[in-house]
Order: sequence, then structure tokens, then C-alpha cells
Amino acid sequence: MLVRDRMSHPVITIHPELPIQEALFRMRQENVRRFPVVDKRGHLIGIVSEKDLLDASPSDATSLSIFELNYLLNRISVEEIMTRNVITINEDTPIEDAARIMANNKLGGLPVVRNSEVVGIITETDLFKILLELMGAHERGIRLTVLAPNIPGELAKLTKAIYDIGGNIVSLGAFMGDSPANREVCMVLEGVEQDALGNAVKPFVEKIIDIREPHLVND
Repeated sequence: MLVRDRMSHPVITIHPELPIQEALFRMRQENVRRFPVVDKRGHLIGIVSEKDLLDASPSDATSLSIFELNYLLNRISVEEIMTRNVITINEDTPIEDAARIMANNKLGGLPVVRNSEVVGIITETDLFKILLELMGAHERGIRLTVLAPNIPGELAKLTKAIYDIGGNIVSLGAFMGDSPANREVCMVLEGVEQDALGNAVKPFVEKIIDIREPHLVND
């Protein structure tokens, strides 16, 4: 899966001369938490987040009048508070690389750039949606989590055991186990009963961590 498949686009951008008060209003109106900042040619020159805008605004404890506040806020532009050294990615970046960059740099979003122009943005919300799909959160079925040996062919044995009792794997994810010798495998299945599933997979795993039904869909 590549960034192009899951990025949000088209992207709402702003110009550097925009007052921060207007930027914050637009951000809340559009229900987003960050704006890429572009110049007149549409080239990326910065990014500003909701936190940046709030941090630049006076606190509720200020002694200034509403007129003085509005005057001051209209004099502060996005250019004065935006982040200039923006970390960006391109459309062909694997989605896991985007997630790694965001996690390592504690970023909530990455502008997606093509020839200096912003063509999309990938955010933490986009990654959460992918996690929901990976974990089968929107699918009905039995949710099974097991600790399986990290040995070539063992996962194939496990899935064949499920196939042999008529089970269909709707989603499957493999994660780090409690040692390099195993992996935690989580899947959502349909077409099988819980007891039959447990009996079928038990010979092929180190431990059944969790098994439950039904797997409810929460929109």
C-alpha cells in the first residue's frame, strides 16, 4: 500500500500572509488540524498546526479588551509562526514508511509533494483508519489472537487448519510476540463456530491468547 492510496486530497492550503485568527477560523470550519502553507506559485513553504495557532493566541487571562485582541491577532500572520523546515513525502512512499517517519518525529501529518506542489496529506487519522481495516474492526466474525511459532511454514499450517473446517479469514495481522521465536497473530474469521475454531488451531500455536464472538461493528 502506497501513500497515494490513502492520502487525503485535494488539500486545503493557505498563504503565509493570512492572519492567524482567520487561519484558526478556517481550520475549525474545515475540521482539520493543520494547513500546508504555499506561496503564490503553489509551492510548499511551511506548515501550521492548530497548536501553533492556539499557542500564538492570547490566553483567556489577558487584560486586553476584545478590540485590542482583534487588532493584535490581525497583525500576526501565519508566516510568523509556521514551521518552515517541513518534512514531506512523495506519493510512491510505502504507507509504513510514512507511519515510521511520523512516529519517529512525533508528527500528526505529512504533506505529500510532487515537484514542490502539495498534492495530498497523510495524517494520523488516515493511519488509524488503515489500522481499523487491518484489524477487521468493521467486519463481523470471530476474533482470534494466538501466539504462533516464528518458523517458516507454521502460518501456512495455521491457515490451512482454519480452511479445513470451512473458515474464511477476513483480516489478518502479524505482530511482535513475547520473543523472537514467536509472533502474535490476530485475525477475524467467518464461517466457523468458536469452539470448533479453538480446537482446530490449538495444535499449531503456542497459545490461544484470545478468542471471542461476535465481533461487533461499531461505526
